[in-house]
Amino acid sequence: MTIHSHNITSRLIVAAAMLLTLLLPSLASGQVNTDQVMRIGQNALYFEDYMLSIQYFNQAIAAKPYMAQPYFLRSVAKINLDDFRGAEADASKAIELNPFLTDAYEVRGVARQNLGLDRAAIEDYDNALRLLPRNRQLLFNKALAQTDIEDYSGARETFDELLRYYPSFDNGYLGRARLLLATADTTAAAADIDRALELDHNDANAYIMRADIAINSSQDYNRALDDIEQAIRLLPNQPGLYINRAFLRYQLDSYNGAMADYDYALTLDPLNRTALFNRALLLAEVSANDLALEDFNRVLELDPDNYRALYNRAMINQAKGNYSQALDDIDRVAERFPDFPGAAYMRGNINRDMGRLSDAERDYDRARRLTAALPPAGDTVADDVTADSANGSGDNTPPSADNVPEAITERRFKSLLTIDDNATLRREYNNSAIRGRVQDRNMNIEIEPYFLLSFYSSPSELRPGSVYIREVDDLNATRMLRFILNVANNTPSIDQSTAANHFQSIDYYNSYLATHQGRPVDYIGRALDFLTVRDYLNAERDATRALDMASDLAIAYIVRAQARYGSYLLQHSENNDGAARIPLRMAALDKVEADLDSALAISPATAVVWFNKGNILYLKGDISAAIEAYSKAIECKPDFGEAYFNRGFMYLRQGSRNPGIADLSKAGELGILPAYNLIKRISTD
Repeated sequence: MTIHSHNITSRLIVAAAMLLTLLLPSLASGQVNTDQVMRIGQNALYFEDYMLSIQYFNQAIAAKPYMAQPYFLRSVAKINLDDFRGAEADASKAIELNPFLTDAYEVRGVARQNLGLDRAAIEDYDNALRLLPRNRQLLFNKALAQTDIEDYSGARETFDELLRYYPSFDNGYLGRARLLLATADTTAAAADIDRALELDHNDANAYIMRADIAINSSQDYNRALDDIEQAIRLLPNQPGLYINRAFLRYQLDSYNGAMADYDYALTLDPLNRTALFNRALLLAEVSANDLALEDFNRVLELDPDNYRALYNRAMINQAKGNYSQALDDIDRVAERFPDFPGAAYMRGNINRDMGRLSDAERDYDRARRLTAALPPAGDTVADDVTADSANGSGDNTPPSADNVPEAITERRFKSLLTIDDNATLRREYNNSAIRGRVQDRNMNIEIEPYFLLSFYSSPSELRPGSVYIREVDDLNATRMLRFILNVANNTPSIDQSTAANHFQSIDYYNSYLATHQGRPVDYIGRALDFLTVRDYLNAERDATRALDMASDLAIAYIVRAQARYGSYLLQHSENNDGAARIPLRMAALDKVEADLDSALAISPATAVVWFNKGNILYLKGDISAAIEAYSKAIECKPDFGEAYFNRGFMYLRQGSRNPGIADLSKAGELGILPAYNLIKRISTD
């Protein structure tokens, strides 16, 4: 089991941040604005407005980059958002500027510990302990890190010192219990857990750890169930606890109870792969094959390389007579695990059912050879992976479940699936989507959308205004448009009254152009009205008319690209008929890209156009070119958070984890809320 130190220390770190508010030196009158920004940022930090506080600290850093405190406080905000790389970088900068800032060593140590850099974390804790030798959190975190690097004697000394100074520190006993479990001293570990519960009978982690001991040491499922139910009482919204209770109920022959727990876990977290997988196994056990197949399909949508799900889906498809699909799945399993006899045997069965008797015999022979090569195993419970292997006799006797390699054949419910041992109830705010631990919220993660020219936008505290395009600014300055033009990718839906205003504006242009020689700006103005009321075809025609009159108007190419993109989206949603539409969609995207390229040829430093081109290239499936486009956008606009987010997303699609997380961290720092959610998902995969 794992105790994550960042959760345990978050309250202390925030308290330390507030203490710094009182310790900050008075600033001269010329620095009043920075002082005010810092104070507001710390207030936001205290109230868990982490995203908003980062924006204030960004301002302080921009004004006075030589100050250590804003870097430190920004690292505190980032660590509460699980952006450990960003927190480490900011804490390091704070230490560089002020080597005596003890709290920065603690924050960097916590960040490094969560990044798996335990030895470096211990160095940070030791540096801080030289100034604060009896600090409770520093000793606790150091002991956890020592346990993680298997320095058990050092960890024991640190825990003993900690509990000598703080004999009523319940988490100290839990940490030492974790160490004792790692050294197989179950009796002493249980005593420490009981002591922690004496000190705090509402400690959910203690109940979870004690349940784990009951399962793995004595298989006392009833006692474990009592403890898990206590944990659920304390943490009623944690899906992992319901998964754990489902395991225990299954062991106690409560099929309906286990199924109810999986259902509820998926109500709390519809994308929970463990709950989906386990529910599918349970459904397959009672021959509810269609429902089980739905769950396995969902698991494989979320995790295409889940070979246990592939194996079980192959079994179900074989039972349903879907032999081709079953063969595709078992071929992948056999390719990944060439020494697994169960895969060879199942493929033999599928080939036999398909009438391919020679292929079936070849697979059976291979299964027998692989089984004979396996070392003998002790008695085990029959495995789900070979649950259908009891068919056949004589030379075709399948491999025994006892002999199947552990890499692919964990028992259906081999061990308790535990949640984060330090999951805590945190106060959430309902009046703002940016408050609190935004990374914990369920979000549908997609790339940041295409930027649009629009007369309307939806500003927020983190992204308050229109993005700058010189041509748009110039156009607004002429006062020749009937409304002020913005550039945003968060445009709202318009109501009936607003739409009526723009239809009236279109009528005005129609009347004017019927009696006057049209100018490019007139056609651009009407095109923008057409875009507002979603008339993309007429918007495209007007933009083309403007270009016929003045082919060097970058704004006209941008307008036409937007019209063509709108038409693409409309067709994409209305004509979802698969491969037959792909050439038409690609041709539509080619036209959008061509207009964006024309705009860039005229105005090559327009960051938003590079960004939009990146989005189009992503839709076309050219990830490398999209990364290049986003990089150009960032080059033109170094604080372009949306471009960092999308480039990070692309890097992850390529499998480039480190640059992807670095870009997401920067995007979060610049106010892109989903970045921290995605960082957390990546870190917990």
